[in-house]
Amino acid sequence: MPEVEHRPADMPRHAAAFVARVASARLPLDYSVASLRVVDRVVDGLRQAGSPGPRLDAVLFGLGAYVGEVLVRRAGAEWIAFDASQRDYFGQDVGVRMPDGRVRSPLGKVANRYTAGAAESLQTFYLTLPGRRRRACAAAL
Repeated sequence: MPEVEHRPADMPRHAAAFVARVASARLPLDYSVASLRVVDRVVDGLRQAGSPGPRLDAVLFGLGAYVGEVLVRRAGAEWIAFDASQRDYFGQDVGVRMPDGRVRSPLGKVANRYTAGAAESLQTFYLTLPGRRRRACAAAL
């Protein structure tokens, strides 16, 4: 469980602050689905470095906020505060609700990627995610 309680309304700001902090590293974090491959690679690099601690926690939180914002911007999700049972299950204070009503924990998903590696791809998570908003089909000719 996080030491600091996070609010759904603050999560877009956390994501933007993280993107601003890593801009000097020239990471292409543009809130696109393709950018989730970059997040996968960053987490893999963190795994290889193997330096647990407050700095790692802050980076993983920033990446989780970013992944959540991709879900908000690309899949139609919305940030929510988890209720007590969801907090117990996900180990987080906040997550997202998909358009079909299902809840997800992007913060937890990033932590899983760090722990389990490639089996927990964030890009694959998005691409196989049920309940996301589909893009409108092109007008028929």
